[in-house]
Amino acid sequence: MRPPTIRDVAERAGVSKSLVSLVLRGSDQVRPEKREAVLAAVEELGYRPNAAARSLSERRTRTVGVLLNDMRNPWFVELLDGLGSRLHDSGLHMLLADGRLNRRLGEDLTHTFTDLRVDGLIAVGTLPPSAALRTAAGQIPTVVAGAREPVLPHVDIVAGDDEHGARLATEHLIGLGHRRIAHIAGQGVVGELRRRSFEAVMREHGLSDTAIVEQGDLTEEGGYRATVRLLGAAGRPTAVFAFNDIAGVGALSAAEELGLRVPRDLSLVGYDNTYLSRLRHLWLTTVDNASHDVGRRAAQRLLDRITDPDRPSETVLATPALEVRGTTAPPAASGQRP
Repeated sequence: MRPPTIRDVAERAGVSKSLVSLVLRGSDQVRPEKREAVLAAVEELGYRPNAAARSLSERRTRTVGVLLNDMRNPWFVELLDGLGSRLHDSGLHMLLADGRLNRRLGEDLTHTFTDLRVDGLIAVGTLPPSAALRTAAGQIPTVVAGAREPVLPHVDIVAGDDEHGARLATEHLIGLGHRRIAHIAGQGVVGELRRRSFEAVMREHGLSDTAIVEQGDLTEEGGYRATVRLLGAAGRPTAVFAFNDIAGVGALSAAEELGLRVPRDLSLVGYDNTYLSRLRHLWLTTVDNASHDVGRRAAQRLLDRITDPDRPSETVLATPALEVRGTTAPPAASGQRP
């Protein structure tokens, strides 16, 4: 039995094929009774539009390419939820690619998106410099989400306010009475913004001499190793502010292995408010980076740019908030290991 066609729907509803097309595109130029008749016919016949044929006729695929820095990072979960919900509301679908796989294979999956003729492209997270991404941004509407780079012509950037978020974390620890505070720094522009903000707040409180920056990366192992180095040095910190929640989990493991109890002996703050920070046995104090809001705003910026590809680029920052949980407390009186 052949699948129903748009002609079958039109005959069942007693309308023209062009009117069926208007209804399926969500046009508001159709009278309510006609719309109801078409939708009823679609339901009765089990009709599903031919996406390929519609793409050819409309010169659009109704798909958006999303290139993630690393699909293993839990920070992307809520951002993708916000991104996907807004795109879905506009009848668009996401195609996901993992930037980490790009680097492992030695090829750029951005080419795949351009070959598929996606309607737009969203680069999520800090990605390495890419000639393919630069070329794609010159051909299709593009938005960068959750990062501050690359900066390209006619490409909007939507991210959290990293300087404000780092300030919240640092001032929280200072407010608890900590003076020897370390920051496990990240990489790229975002890492630089958070590190500079940490240093500025420490300086404002006259604590430059007790501010420590230890370079890490985005991984749990990087957070673990950085914390081992910090806690093995003379004048160890009483508090650690990690670049992200994953590094914070690594810091927590290192502290416990070295016989320190969190937060009694060492306070820890993460960043991003991922699901990891909300696990009961971790219950990590962290900075909520407004990931869901960043995702929805990035989707809206892309929709706006699809409508007006040549408008000037813009940077939009979502406001973070501090989530105080169980890994921060005032320092012990001596500040030394029991």
